[in-house]
Amino acid sequence: MGFATWLVFGYFGAHLLFIDDKVDEALPFATSPVNIGDETPAAVVPSSTAPSSTAPSAATTGAVSAAPPSAPATTAARVPLVTNRGTFVDRSHPTEGTAAIITDGAQTFLRLVDFETDNGPDLFVYLVAGVTATTEAGALDDDFIDLGRLKGNIGAQNYEIPPGTDLTRYRTVVVWCRRFTTAFGAADLSPA
Repeated sequence: MGFATWLVFGYFGAHLLFIDDKVDEALPFATSPVNIGDETPAAVVPSSTAPSSTAPSAATTGAVSAAPPSAPATTAARVPLVTNRGTFVDRSHPTEGTAAIITDGAQTFLRLVDFETDNGPDLFVYLVAGVTATTEAGALDDDFIDLGRLKGNIGAQNYEIPPGTDLTRYRTVVVWCRRFTTAFGAADLSPA
């Protein structure tokens, strides 16, 4: 390769160290706020849907009602719960923030809150079998579930966890650089 090629490669590789990718995703569940901190998560009280006084009645519209008028329809909102939580620690790059597993019973997400790490090439989010304190950095990609590319090196973000994932086995979150096979940061998850 010529000097110009190395210069262009160096610029595009090194610029990631100085340019931040900020994200600010909302909670994955629109039904209620969830507290990722140490307090108990907020709960949603199931709402009931009573017939509206402004809606035309079955008698005036000629429609046949499937349920008796005395039985209002109810919808039970799912309550999102934080089941596991951990704090990021540095591995090969400064990393901070909280990782939390949130579920509503139907879907499960990993949520990163107050998250910040260095930007880098080819960063992914893994759920790893192992614990950061006892696992060498190079082994943090031996047994893992790939949740996808890191959406941003700064900010709140969500990653859907595949159904059936054994969270007692995969209990560590790792921000992994595939290009350099190294962990930027990791968070061991404990029951909330």
